[in-house]
Amino acid sequence: MLNISGIREGFVLDHIQAGMSLQVYHDLKLDMLDCPVAIIKNARSNKMGKKDIVKVECPVEALNLDILGFIDHNITVNVIQDDKIVEKRQLHLPGQVTNIISCKNPRCITSVEQELDQIFLLTDEKREIYRCKYCEEKYINPNRRK
Repeated sequence: MLNISGIREGFVLDHIQAGMSLQVYHDLKLDMLDCPVAIIKNARSNKMGKKDIVKVECPVEALNLDILGFIDHNITVNVIQDDKIVEKRQLHLPGQVTNIISCKNPRCITSVEQELDQIFLLTDEKREIYRCKYCEEKYINPNRRK
């Protein structure tokens, strides 16, 4: 049995869809943090069958919850202080994401004006559909859970 020690202060991202932990790691830019990070892939889970877990020993304020909610709003964020879980944060789909998705429409203003922020608005929460603020190009997260 694999044993990864606990953390004194930080957060644990739990219930990550199996195989998605490296995407979470890169999208949250955890490689830019100067703190220990543990990635556990394909851990057994009663609820999900298999899941990934990411443990990070740094303040939870370093975490962008909007990006994490956009990646997968079913992930649980466990805040750890003094070796104990002090808070469990549930995520939600953000109403707007900026510079996370790139518009694929070649006629969109963001293709011409490259310094313009890529802004997508949540237009269908049930189906998790976002649309470009400028041209209304549709984006559906290919990794969303069914």
